[in-house]
Order: sequence, then C-alpha cells, then structure tokens
Amino acid sequence: MAAVFAFRPLQYSGGSSDVSALVAPPYDVLDAAQKAELIAKDARNIVGVDLPQVPAKQLGPAAVYEGAAKTLEAWIADGTLSRSATPAMFAYRQRFDFSGASYERCGMACCGETRPFGNAPGGGILAHEETFSGPKEDRIALMRATETQLSPIFGLHPDDHGTASGVVRGVMAKRNPDMTADLGDGVTHELWRVEDEATIAAYRTALEGEDVFVADGHHRYNTAVNYRAELEKDGPLPDGHPATRTMVVMVGMSDPGLAIGPTHRVLGGMSDYGLDRLLEGLSPFFNASEFTGPAEAIETEMFTQAPTGLDAGQIGNVLGLIDFESGRRFVLTPRSGDLLAETHGNKSHAWRSLDVALIQEVIVERVCRPMLNKGEPVKWAFPHTVEEVLAIGSGRETGAGGGAGFAQMAVIVRPTPMEAVKAVSRAGELMPQKSTFFYPKLATGLFVHPLQEGS
Repeated sequence: MAAVFAFRPLQYSGGSSDVSALVAPPYDVLDAAQKAELIAKDARNIVGVDLPQVPAKQLGPAAVYEGAAKTLEAWIADGTLSRSATPAMFAYRQRFDFSGASYERCGMACCGETRPFGNAPGGGILAHEETFSGPKEDRIALMRATETQLSPIFGLHPDDHGTASGVVRGVMAKRNPDMTADLGDGVTHELWRVEDEATIAAYRTALEGEDVFVADGHHRYNTAVNYRAELEKDGPLPDGHPATRTMVVMVGMSDPGLAIGPTHRVLGGMSDYGLDRLLEGLSPFFNASEFTGPAEAIETEMFTQAPTGLDAGQIGNVLGLIDFESGRRFVLTPRSGDLLAETHGNKSHAWRSLDVALIQEVIVERVCRPMLNKGEPVKWAFPHTVEEVLAIGSGRETGAGGGAGFAQMAVIVRPTPMEAVKAVSRAGELMPQKSTFFYPKLATGLFVHPLQEGS
C-alpha cells in the first residue's frame, strides 16, 4: 500500500459544517443502548447503516443488511448524503486528552490499493493482530448489501523524518476545518478537504516505499480484500475500480498525537471455574501477589510491581487479575523470563514477550480451557478501561463482546508498546486478537466510500 489515491466520498452536509449528530464511533465499540442514543440525536445518524446487527460483531439475518442498504439508498436519494464532485484527500485531526496529557493526532484520509496482507516491494500492508470469524462474516454481508465501505481503516506508517506529517499539518495551519464533529466523549474531529494536485503529490511522494501497519480495522480490511476477490472471480477489475481501493486514515508513527491504551480481557462461561482452582493452575507459571486496594487502582499497582532495569526493547511482564464473585484481586508476574520459549520457540522473542500472548497461550490455553472448562473454548470480552471491566463483571453488556452475565474473571493488561507492534509485524507474525487499542477511534460517517463500478 505504498501508493495512495484521492477519492470521491459520500458525505453529510456537502462535506462542510458541524456533523456531530450524524457521525458515530465504529460499530464494534457500540451496544444497543448506545446505538439508540445516537439515533435519538438524529434518525439519519450513520449508525443506522453501519450497525444493522446488535450485538455487534455477529452475523445477523439477511433482512438487517438489506434494510441497511435501503436506508443508505434513501439517504443518497434525498440528499442526506451527497457525492463529492471531484476526488480529494482529507486532512483529519483529532484533539483529545489521554492519561493526563493533551494530544492532537493528525493524519490523511485517502485510499490505498486493496491487496492481501504481507510484505511487498515498495511497501506492504502488514497486520499485527489475529482476527475473529464473526465480525468478518458480519462486515462482508454488509458490504455486499450496501456496495459501500462505511468506515476507514486506521493505518500507521513509519514517516521517520516527519515528511508526511509535515504535509498534513501544513494544510491544517492555513485555514479552518471544513467539517467538525464532537460526539460528547472528549474527542473533537476536524476535517480539511485537500484537492490541489501539488499537496496530493507531495503527500504521495512522502509515502513512497513505506510499509503500512493496520492499527485498527483488521476485520474491515480483510472484508475489503475478500470483497475484491469475489468481484474478480470472472476476471480482474479495471484499474481504478473503487473496489480495488480501500479507504484509510494514514498516521505517521512519529506523530506526537499517537496514544496507545490497553485492551483488558474478561473471561467467563467456564463450567468448572473457581478462584482456588484458577490460582492453583496458574501457580507453576506466575507469582500471585494479592492486592487489597480498590479495583480501580490495580493498574497503578501493576506499574509499581513491573520489572525495572530491563534492556532496550524488553517489556517486563505484569498482569492484574480480578475474580468477580469474591472481589479479590492479584498482581501476576512470571516465574521465569520466557514462559513461551518451550512451546512457541518458533515465534520471535518480541511475540513471546507480549502480555497478551501470555494471557492467550498460558492463562487461557494451559489453565482455563483444560482445567476449568473441560477443554471447551472460553468466552471473551475486550474492554479498554477497568471501569468497563467492572461493569461487565456486574452482568452488563457494554459492546466489548461476550454478551451479558457471562463474566467470571478479568485479566488487566498494560498498553502494548509501539516498538512491539513494529517488531512483531515486521517478523511477519500476528499478535493475539485485540492486542492494541489506539486511542481514540476514528469516527464513522465523516466520509463513505462507494464501491460500485463507475462510481
């Protein structure tokens, strides 16, 4: 995906003004109540098309996708969404506070070539996480029905010298944004339309030879690849066909606005679960130190107990554990420096050092599944805050997966470092699902990419 292209999106309000009531967070972080709140603001909110099936990430009946397509067609017909007359890129800034600091993350919305993941001459597109089947089935059903890519992929590229970022920020410095949105979550979204050939050429030149790492949207990118393959069963698509390109927001890895948050694990549905049995199963692998402070403070305690004095690039594993029935909490540290060396010696050290790899391969596959669930798969949810972890533990569905009332325990993690993302991706390996959370999410509805021939 070294080459990037301008495109002609569908946009609300002709691509200008405030569209706060019309755009939404990505579908996969929303539950039924949040969807209803967005539609209550404005019945034309993009969530009515992008999230036809609730709960998210599960394949629904054909009728819900057909309904989404009819809604989109109606909005185009009545002018709610209108097509840009000329191709453009869009400088995109998100302003937000995170972990006590203020950030401005700046990138460029454009299209890249839709092709399978992997290294390639001139720059490849690299995945860093494994994916689930349910979301891919849901997204391909929606793409087939609407013939549209509704939300962008979030892509990272090295931009070691800040050249691409300089082009983007130069656009922003010259004038006020064309479109703005505020979803009430502390993040403001600002968009500048970029049509002049000189700026587009400068940006494309800055990306020459760059690998692109998918930070968020693996399921959606896989969907785009599979959709293109379906259309090409009878022969290649013409050059420039919309389905040969995927909408992406590109952000340089050196951008000072990049922030990575944690994705915790809530586990449940285990037939033989009990805290004593869990601790006994974990004891060969982890030291468990009980934490008597409030659950909300367990992340601070984890950082306190994290190993220090490590060589550059080493992570130093530490995990938090919460048992919902008893309310007891523990901090876990490995008994050895490389718990996965024996079973996963074919993986890079960067992969074996991931906290999330230890959770999946040791806590789930060696302890929970065989010892606490008769060898059956364990049910997961993936919240980003301890507050959401506790909400799921109390029986709520929050949009993080798993549904309501399944939770038995949670594993709290620290954010995966950017250097680990680079190292694992460049090794051609995939992190476990939901290894990273690049905060904040991109908004859905600022631009929509039609995929029909001739569009």
